[in-house]
Formats: sequence, C-alpha cells, structure tokens
Amino acid sequence: MKFIDEAKIYVKAGDGGNGVASFRREKYIPMGGPDGGDGGRGGNIFIQADRNLNTLVDYRYTRKFLAQRGENGRGSDCYGAAGEDITLKVPVGTAVYDLNTEELLVDLPRDGMKVLLAQGGKGGLGNIHFKSSTNRAPRKCTKGEPGQEFELRLELRVLADVGLLGLPNAGKSTFIRAVSAARPKVADYPFTTMHPNLGVVRVDDNRSFVIADVPGLIEGAADGAGLGIRFLKHLQRTRVLLHLVDLAPFDPAADPVHDAIAIVEELGKYDPELLAKPRWLILNKLDLIPEGERQERVEAFLKAYRRQSGFAGPHFAIAAISGEGCREITYALMETLEQMAPPLPVDDKDEDNAASAPAQE
Repeated sequence: MKFIDEAKIYVKAGDGGNGVASFRREKYIPMGGPDGGDGGRGGNIFIQADRNLNTLVDYRYTRKFLAQRGENGRGSDCYGAAGEDITLKVPVGTAVYDLNTEELLVDLPRDGMKVLLAQGGKGGLGNIHFKSSTNRAPRKCTKGEPGQEFELRLELRVLADVGLLGLPNAGKSTFIRAVSAARPKVADYPFTTMHPNLGVVRVDDNRSFVIADVPGLIEGAADGAGLGIRFLKHLQRTRVLLHLVDLAPFDPAADPVHDAIAIVEELGKYDPELLAKPRWLILNKLDLIPEGERQERVEAFLKAYRRQSGFAGPHFAIAAISGEGCREITYALMETLEQMAPPLPVDDKDEDNAASAPAQE
C-alpha cells in the first residue's frame, strides 16, 4: 500500500431542515390551528483514530465529505428526520490543521479517540412554536441553520518510542532489520528508504518498544535538498533519537564529523524541540574497519565531534549488518524508556468532553 502521510480535505456538515407553516385541516374542525413541524438537524462529521490504518491514502483522491442535510418539517406536527452523521477514520497519530490558518484543531494519539470536526446545523422551527394567545394562526416559520464547513489538512505522525536519524546509507534500515522483525529495503545506493518504517523491538517476552526509521537527511535538507525535511515530523512523538553515523564512508573525501554536525544543524532548523530530545550517537559499520584500527577510529571521531558540537550523550559503536553491538543498544534503550515518564494518559472525562465539543469556527 502506498504510504501517504498528508492530505487536504473539505468537510461540510449537513444543513438543518426548514420548519414549515401548516394548519390542521380536518372535516368538522374548521379552526384546527397550526401544526407545522420543525426541520431535522443536519448530519455531523466526526474523525476517529483507528489502529488498523497506517496511511492517509483514503483521503488522497476522495477530498470532499458532505454530511446529509436534515429533512424539512411537515404538517400534522411531523418533524423532519435528522441527517446521518459521517465518521472519518484515520491512523492513530493523525493531526488535523485548519488549512487557512494552520491552527491545530485535533490531535488523535490514541486508538478509538473520536472528535467532532464539523457540527450540523439546527433545524428550523415550524409555526407551532409561534402560536400564542394573541396570534392563534401564525404563518411564521424559520429556515434551518447551515452546517459548519472547513478546509483541513491531515498530517500523520507515526507513533514510536525511538527514532533513527542520519545520512542516506548510514545503515538505519540495516539497524532496524537487526533489532526488529521489520524488513525495509536495503541497497548500496542512497535514499533506499522512501517512507517511514516501523519496527517492534522485543527485549524479552513482556518488554518491547517501537522504533521508527525515516528517509535520510543531507546537508541543505531544510532548503529542500534530497528528500528535504518533510519526514522529520514522524520523529516528533519519539522519546529518544538515535543518530547513526557511517564511520567508514565509501567516499574517501567524506568527513564523518562534518556530516554528523550538518545533520544536527538541519534538525535544529526544522524544530528546536526535536533537537532538545535525548540523542544517542551510534557509530556504524565497524565491520568495514580493520579490527586493529577500530578503537582508534572511534576515539578520534568522538574527540573531534564533541569538541565541535558539545555533544555529551551516550555513544555506541556497532556493525549493524552483523548485529555486533546492537543487542546492547536495545537493552540500554529499554531501561532508559522505562525510567522516562510515560506519555500522560487521556482522562476518560476529558476524552468524552473532546468527543462532544464542536469544532470552533
């Protein structure tokens, strides 16, 4: 299935049905009085997170969603039927923005969370509501109110505990294959990863976490170089970032220290909060370095990198293709994640309120 993480849609709730002015007309009842019923409420539009979905492809080509209009009222005190509601199902982790103002309207981080996007219009009043002691035959009725309408942007941010960061061909896909059952594409050319991949890392039977691999960054990504920074949003919900560095690049002129610092700078340009997340340094491809030179190469890199960047976080040296050193990282990550404060749970009362609150105009 094609991975789609953004979509633009138009939603319009149903208009309310019109009230009607009608009078009771029966034999032997010459002055039956008003009996015009109210119009029905227009259909609402809801949005709901569904863990069985993993892409916004359903909204790539179907972009207009119109809820049913309420029926008009009728005579004999008959009220119009309400319009049917529509529920749009999206992957867990979807955020909804107003397309015109870029205001965040809805965030859906949990399965089953359901929120009102657009409220249907109220039905108009029939003339039975306008009867009084001085006006026994009112001919007044009101029209239904229009339903809310919005132009929206849906943005999917995958839910993961750990995110992988690095240049193309740094070995991110190889690493996620080594520690999980995920099988992303691996090849000897850049940008083999074209969309985010998720893998579940099982440390033991009852302990696991989710890791996300996103397409690689290159210097100038914030200005659109390579695949740009559009996939970095998938790292915003993670709690720890793993920065993979190719310690043995194919190009002899490449400088791993310069490349690693460039990636961090691109991260800061995109989102300072993302840059502030805990970040671990993973020095990969030890298998391409002669065994006697490995320790010296690692120490030289760390000395230069720390001097130029001020990095003081944990570091690991691994060979992802053979799995060397990968298991130690997963245990260390699991312990760190367990010590971190888990995401705040949604209170049932707050979730019920969110589900019933109409979208703001």
